[in-house]
Amino acid sequence: MERQFSETLSALRKGRGISQRQAAADLGISQALLSHYENGAREPGLAFVCRACDYYGVTADYLLGRSAHPGDVSVRDTRAFLAELKSFVTRAENALNQIEGEES
Repeated sequence: MERQFSETLSALRKGRGISQRQAAADLGISQALLSHYENGAREPGLAFVCRACDYYGVTADYLLGRSAHPGDVSVRDTRAFLAELKSFVTRAENALNQIEGEES
Protein backbone atom coordinates (compact mmCIF):
# COMPACT_ATOMS: atom_id res chain seq x y z
CA MET A 1 0.00 0.00 0.00
CA GLU A 2 2.62 2.55 0.93
CA ARG A 3 4.29 2.49 -2.49
CA GLN A 4 1.02 3.09 -4.29
CA PHE A 5 -0.03 5.77 -1.80
CA SER A 6 3.26 7.63 -2.05
CA GLU A 7 3.27 7.54 -5.85
CA THR A 8 -0.33 8.72 -6.06
CA LEU A 9 0.21 11.51 -3.53
CA SER A 10 3.22 12.78 -5.43
CA ALA A 11 1.50 12.48 -8.83
CA LEU A 12 -1.55 14.42 -7.62
CA ARG A 13 0.61 17.30 -6.41
CA LYS A 14 2.79 17.39 -9.51
CA GLY A 15 -0.22 17.04 -11.82
CA ARG A 16 -1.68 20.19 -10.36
CA GLY A 17 1.59 22.08 -10.60
CA ILE A 18 1.78 22.63 -6.85
CA SER A 19 5.14 22.83 -5.15
CA GLN A 20 5.86 20.50 -2.30
CA ARG A 21 6.31 23.53 -0.04
CA GLN A 22 2.87 24.92 -0.96
CA ALA A 23 1.08 21.59 -0.63
CA ALA A 24 2.67 20.97 2.76
CA ALA A 25 1.61 24.41 3.99
CA ASP A 26 -1.92 23.91 2.68
CA LEU A 27 -2.11 20.47 4.30
CA GLY A 28 -0.78 21.72 7.64
CA ILE A 29 2.42 19.67 7.75
CA SER A 30 6.10 20.35 7.18
CA GLN A 31 7.65 20.03 3.74
CA ALA A 32 9.99 17.39 5.14
CA LEU A 33 7.06 15.27 6.34
CA LEU A 34 5.29 15.58 2.98
CA SER A 35 8.52 14.53 1.30
CA HIS A 36 8.64 11.44 3.53
CA TYR A 37 5.04 10.59 2.61
CA GLU A 38 5.74 11.08 -1.10
CA ASN A 39 8.87 8.94 -1.14
CA GLY A 40 7.34 6.21 1.01
CA ALA A 41 9.65 6.67 3.99
CA ARG A 42 6.69 7.26 6.31
CA GLU A 43 3.01 6.39 6.36
CA PRO A 44 0.46 9.06 7.27
CA GLY A 45 -2.32 8.82 9.78
CA LEU A 46 -5.99 8.83 8.92
CA ALA A 47 -6.38 12.56 9.60
CA PHE A 48 -3.79 13.39 6.94
CA VAL A 49 -5.32 10.99 4.43
CA CYS A 50 -8.68 12.72 4.90
CA ARG A 51 -7.12 16.18 4.48
CA ALA A 52 -5.24 15.07 1.36
CA CYS A 53 -8.43 13.62 -0.16
CA ASP A 54 -10.25 16.90 0.43
CA TYR A 55 -7.29 18.95 -0.81
CA TYR A 56 -6.92 17.04 -4.07
CA GLY A 57 -10.61 16.24 -4.52
CA VAL A 58 -10.17 12.48 -4.68
CA THR A 59 -11.56 9.53 -2.77
CA ALA A 60 -9.58 7.70 -0.12
CA ASP A 61 -9.85 4.55 -2.24
CA TYR A 62 -8.07 6.34 -5.07
CA LEU A 63 -5.39 7.83 -2.84
CA LEU A 64 -4.76 4.46 -1.19
CA GLY A 65 -4.59 2.62 -4.50
CA ARG A 66 -7.85 0.73 -4.07
CA SER A 67 -9.56 2.37 -7.06
CA ALA A 68 -8.41 3.56 -10.46
CA HIS A 69 -11.00 6.35 -10.40
CA PRO A 70 -10.16 9.57 -8.51
CA GLY A 71 -13.79 10.57 -7.97
CA ASP A 72 -16.93 8.94 -6.68
CA VAL A 73 -17.46 6.99 -9.85
CA SER A 74 -19.27 4.25 -8.00
CA VAL A 75 -21.81 6.74 -6.64
CA ARG A 76 -22.33 8.24 -10.08
CA ASP A 77 -22.61 4.78 -11.62
CA THR A 78 -25.14 3.79 -8.99
CA ARG A 79 -27.22 6.89 -9.64
CA ALA A 80 -27.11 6.30 -13.40
CA PHE A 81 -28.15 2.69 -12.86
CA LEU A 82 -31.05 3.74 -10.64
CA ALA A 83 -32.18 6.29 -13.22
CA GLU A 84 -32.17 3.60 -15.91
CA LEU A 85 -34.01 1.23 -13.60
CA LYS A 86 -36.69 3.82 -12.85
CA SER A 87 -37.10 4.43 -16.57
CA PHE A 88 -37.46 0.70 -17.17
CA VAL A 89 -40.07 0.39 -14.41
CA THR A 90 -42.04 3.31 -15.86
CA ARG A 91 -41.98 1.77 -19.34
CA ALA A 92 -43.01 -1.61 -17.92
CA GLU A 93 -45.91 -0.04 -15.99
CA ASN A 94 -47.03 1.80 -19.13
CA ALA A 95 -46.90 -1.42 -21.13
CA LEU A 96 -48.93 -3.25 -18.47
CA ASN A 97 -51.48 -0.44 -18.39
CA GLN A 98 -51.78 -0.61 -22.16
CA ILE A 99 -52.26 -4.39 -22.07
CA GLU A 100 -54.89 -4.07 -19.31
CA GLY A 101 -56.67 -1.40 -21.38
CA GLU A 102 -56.75 -3.68 -24.42
CA GLU A 103 -58.14 -6.60 -22.37
CA SER A 104 -61.04 -4.55 -21.06
